[in-house]
Amino acid sequence: MIRTRFKKVLLVAPDVFPGQLLADNKNVKHIAAISGIFPSIFELNPHVIIFDYDYIGSDIEKVLRRIKINRFYDKLKICCYKSTPNEKTDSLLKALGVDHLFYQDDMAKLQKNKTVLGSFGAMFDASMKWVASVSH
Repeated sequence: MIRTRFKKVLLVAPDVFPGQLLADNKNVKHIAAISGIFPSIFELNPHVIIFDYDYIGSDIEKVLRRIKINRFYDKLKICCYKSTPNEKTDSLLKALGVDHLFYQDDMAKLQKNKTVLGSFGAMFDASMKWVASVSH
């Protein structure tokens, strides 16, 4: 499970992606339509949004800019799942406001002992500890 502090999670991914993720998780809402992102954010008011970069593609820049401009979304954490790392794309996503990037290789390593959502939570917590230590 994603940490208990994240009681509302919005997952933007294709219908195939969350089949095993959403079996018994009531705190995760999945949407597949890109046009439904902002109505879902307004309705759910999630703590975390997880985007599948390979699914959204070129629309992610427009979506991230819209999220960062609106003060309603100030406390929203944004995560992005990618199949492969790319330095140029990753730095653009970080500049646009993505808090953490997950890669397919990272998920494969962590999935041996944990559930997928637990892996997201563990990677997110590790990155937050690293950011906190760097900022002090």
